[in-house]
Amino acid sequence: MDLAALREEYTREGLSRKNLDKDPFQQFEHWFRQALNSEVVTPNAMSLATVASSGQPSQRTVLLKYFDEEGLVFFTNYESRKAREIAGNPQVSLLFYWPELERQVHIAGRSEQVSAGESLKYFMSRPRGSQIGAWVSNQSSVIGSRQLLMAKFEELKRKFRNHE
Repeated sequence: MDLAALREEYTREGLSRKNLDKDPFQQFEHWFRQALNSEVVTPNAMSLATVASSGQPSQRTVLLKYFDEEGLVFFTNYESRKAREIAGNPQVSLLFYWPELERQVHIAGRSEQVSAGESLKYFMSRPRGSQIGAWVSNQSSVIGSRQLLMAKFEELKRKFRNHE
């Protein structure tokens, strides 16, 4: 396999300082709107890089839920590996990769936890199946089998059938 021979000719608009907004949030919003209005499949998918206390970096894909001048917001289980790593070292890196636009956006900075009320509001906005899925899965933990996971899901689905 000759990976060195893989080539791509980039033909889109390119990047020039004179075409950039002086406000980085305005520029990001412009690019994000381009991604939303184009053929990008999941424009809000971003790679989140964190570092464990051992110094070992890790990354995973999370979904941007909103952004403003204060920052970019994603939600995660507070017991997950990423949450533990962020608690130990809040310096993170995000990467949006939009190959359809021949663009990637890198953002680095300090991660801060949103309020409990904001987390609850987001959780309650999720479809019931998604809420149950979050309760069932112990993020970053090995599961015994898919059957065990599905049984637990069905049990919670029955338990909360008539609850809002």
